[in-house]
Amino acid sequence: MSTPQQPQQPSGSSPWPYGPPPQPPAGRQGGPSRARKWLTHGGAVFIALIVGAAVAGGGEADAGAATAAAGAEARPAAAVTVTAEPEPAPTVAETVTATPAPPKKTEKPGPATGFEGDGEYLVGTDIRPGTYKTAGADGAFGCYWARLRDASGEFDAIIANNNLKGPGRVTLNKGEYFQTQRCAKWTRVG
Repeated sequence: MSTPQQPQQPSGSSPWPYGPPPQPPAGRQGGPSRARKWLTHGGAVFIALIVGAAVAGGGEADAGAATAAAGAEARPAAAVTVTAEPEPAPTVAETVTATPAPPKKTEKPGPATGFEGDGEYLVGTDIRPGTYKTAGADGAFGCYWARLRDASGEFDAIIANNNLKGPGRVTLNKGEYFQTQRCAKWTRVG
């Protein structure tokens, strides 16, 4: 077995800052002693712990502050909620133009559907075509009615006529004349 050789150094310089390199004890060959091993390995571990604590805790000066902060965090903290006053909504002016409703359709006063009194009426202009009824005589002399072709007053113009003592009905066509005397109100029924 061969003994390990030390690296060659140029003269006047030493790789060890505190003197010559350590020599193994006489009874052992090849490695540092247990004390030396603990010192080199244990010291490295100790230095790593110190450096790790300093980095994690921010150094020795911060170690006490970190401990105090840890104690402060253990106490429950009171939470304060501040509610801001809502800003008033902006005022918006909206102009609404009202559209007038279309005018209601009013029926032109057309031919009547009911009439009373003595007279002569043009069917389709004065009264509507259709069937009318009456309660009968308005007085003691009876109710007279006549359908006429024209308003000439001639006997030939009479299409139909009747003297009623009670209720009656008559159907009137457009273009005819209707003459009534002493009758109660005539009302269109169809």
